[in-house]
Amino acid sequence: MNILSKPEYEEKLAQTRDARMGWWRKAKFGMFIHIGLYSQLGRNEWARAFENIPKDEYEKLADNFMLKEGCCREWAKLAKSAGMKYMVLTTRHHEGFSLWDSKVNPFNSVNYGCKRDIVKEFVEACREYGLGIGFYSSLMDWHHEDGYKCAYDNEARRRFLDYIEALNVELLSNYGKIDILWYDVANPMQSWEGWDSLERNQRLRELQPDIIINDRSRLDEDFGTPEGHVTAGNRDWEACMTFNDISWGYLDDKLTIPYAYTAQRIARMLFTCSQGNGNLLLNIGPGPDGSIPQDAIEPLTKIGEWLKLHEEVFYTQKSYLGGRWAWPNGGSGTCSACSSVDLRHVYLWNWILPHDGKIALGGYKTSPKSIKIVSTGEELPFRFDEENQRILISGMVNGDKILGITMLDVEFENPPEYHPFSKYPQLNGGRM
Repeated sequence: MNILSKPEYEEKLAQTRDARMGWWRKAKFGMFIHIGLYSQLGRNEWARAFENIPKDEYEKLADNFMLKEGCCREWAKLAKSAGMKYMVLTTRHHEGFSLWDSKVNPFNSVNYGCKRDIVKEFVEACREYGLGIGFYSSLMDWHHEDGYKCAYDNEARRRFLDYIEALNVELLSNYGKIDILWYDVANPMQSWEGWDSLERNQRLRELQPDIIINDRSRLDEDFGTPEGHVTAGNRDWEACMTFNDISWGYLDDKLTIPYAYTAQRIARMLFTCSQGNGNLLLNIGPGPDGSIPQDAIEPLTKIGEWLKLHEEVFYTQKSYLGGRWAWPNGGSGTCSACSSVDLRHVYLWNWILPHDGKIALGGYKTSPKSIKIVSTGEELPFRFDEENQRILISGMVNGDKILGITMLDVEFENPPEYHPFSKYPQLNGGRM
């Protein structure tokens, strides 16, 4: 094939990006699965590195890698019920253990332990539940002898890069259509030239023309990946967050602090992603047999119940007019278009039910046509105070019963004029 230069390659990606990324931009919410030999240790997916575990000692874990039958289906079922639209599996983490029938890497789940192709089971489960399919692929590899030599030995570098590409060729050739290639940790080389990412990614895209690729092979590719924080970028982005804020892999129940994320906290992250036109990839670390940690089930089930009542709004939201409004009772809003041409709806996420049922929205120069609770369709009375540029809502006494987050649909005849502090700039230190 003809390898394009970096500018040519980026231009080609830009021409096809909207078509390739359309489903992902609407999906908004996905599940990350970290599972590997480290799951048996129950301490951290970096346990081998952090604890200086010798290679031969760590390899013995492979014989006991016994994922139960149907675990991938359990993950997919929970993801679907949580309102997630895609999943990403660690097909091979930094430890170098492949979860598929790899001919390139004999250190895999078919030759050891459960002797099953977990990637195949994962793909089948995703397809059964209608979820997009993502493959996490580490560039760093602690098990391969050239995994560190490649930084200073040219022959080792060539061998290791051929190995990495061959692994990904297997993944993208043997399981039908794959939606996401999710690279991680491009160490020890410090540039895309060092990784030959430009050449490799073009060859891999030939295998999967519609695939989207993240930014961790030291090229921008299709989307950014803020980790451990939900921060909007100036391009397509996906915040990857782990459920307990400590470890991506399984934490043994006897060692762990309780899971940090409630359904309400997940909703906060989804709001920030929705407001900033990004996605949330929320990780769980299944146990040694593939079981989902109990502390993750209830929050994900609850957020799924809430999203089901708001799906017509949530999965179509796109930030507009700067996106955020706040008032003393803790409410915030993001407005979105119901379609590419209809910008008449402002969707407001209200986090606290006011004791008197009253909310005031400042900064609007035009009156709404109607205000409704999204989940029930109940219309709320309101008064437009044109002089003070505010909307006074009353009668909000029946709030959300699942999470306590009531989403409002504020509909206008035409796209609204919104100018915070334009009436009273002194309330913003004199700044308009």
